[in-house]
Amino acid sequence: MDEDNRGMRAFGLVELPNVIDARGNLTVGEFGRHVPFDAKRYFIVYQVPLVEVRGEHAHRDCHQFLVCVRGRMSVVGDDGRERREYVLDRPNLGFYMPPMTWGGQFDYSPDAVLLVFASHAYDAGDYIRDYAEFRRLAGVSP
Repeated sequence: MDEDNRGMRAFGLVELPNVIDARGNLTVGEFGRHVPFDAKRYFIVYQVPLVEVRGEHAHRDCHQFLVCVRGRMSVVGDDGRERREYVLDRPNLGFYMPPMTWGGQFDYSPDAVLLVFASHAYDAGDYIRDYAEFRRLAGVSP
């Protein structure tokens, strides 16, 4: 993860430790170390039809960390200035989304299971669901 020009941690991929063992593989992520916040909530997204897009919003205050623990799917991160797309296809690869990052998930494989850790409990008021409003709040000119 890099820092953006405002000194904040930017969205992006995080390689998690991976231990390969004859007894089975293990990956680990520590909150505050690999995941740059303490989680208050998690949710799991699965059995998403191939043509569906999930997410398509930003959060004012909530951080999120996404791990595709099975299968594969694509994610988009957008801070209003830069938009990047990544593929999550192994459980030792996470995607960090700080507040004020527009995100979307798509192209789920039929067996995909997405685990998401969130820094805050659910709060409908934290969501920004309109992209033009998001860009305005992010201080980006139209």
